[in-house]
Amino acid sequence: MKKDIILAGVGGQGILTIATIIGDAAARAGLNLKQAEVHGMSQRGGDVQSNLRLSTEIIHSDLIKQGAADMIISMEPMEALRYVQHLNNEGCIITSSHPFKNIPNYPQESDIMDELEQLPHVVSLPIEDIAKRHQLPKSANIILLGMAARFIEILTPEQLRESIANVFSGKGAEIVKANQQAFDLGFEAVK
Repeated sequence: MKKDIILAGVGGQGILTIATIIGDAAARAGLNLKQAEVHGMSQRGGDVQSNLRLSTEIIHSDLIKQGAADMIISMEPMEALRYVQHLNNEGCIITSSHPFKNIPNYPQESDIMDELEQLPHVVSLPIEDIAKRHQLPKSANIILLGMAARFIEILTPEQLRESIANVFSGKGAEIVKANQQAFDLGFEAVK
């Protein structure tokens, strides 16, 4: 079994934290893991992207070729569309429905959402609104991970919850609890 995931977003949105949690869960589960990231512009609000490959078999490359990704997890809808050519025919997109307008010529929100809605397997929610409503403003990325947990399949939601505890353990029990709550909100929002 394998799962090839592209993580996408804008610097500072927490994409690499999601990659760390999934990677921790994969390592604890004894899976093979390869990861390649692009984050040079992340400090300036540029795009951040990570190829994350998980498998029960040996993985030879850390990059996902076009047409081979099983999933795109994106903190930003335009960033999801940037990598859509990498999805396989059955691949799904899990994304925030709120844009992060970091460029002056950002396309119309309605155009982006219309393009996403034309794709066969898209789950889109206003994760930032959900985070604010539950007083978890710094955990929108973990809500997104919870949404994606139903589709990752090679890892269980319980394994991901345990890795949230492991990754955030150094920040204290309240931070762990808040992030696990955020994960549960995302997971429950997608049924």
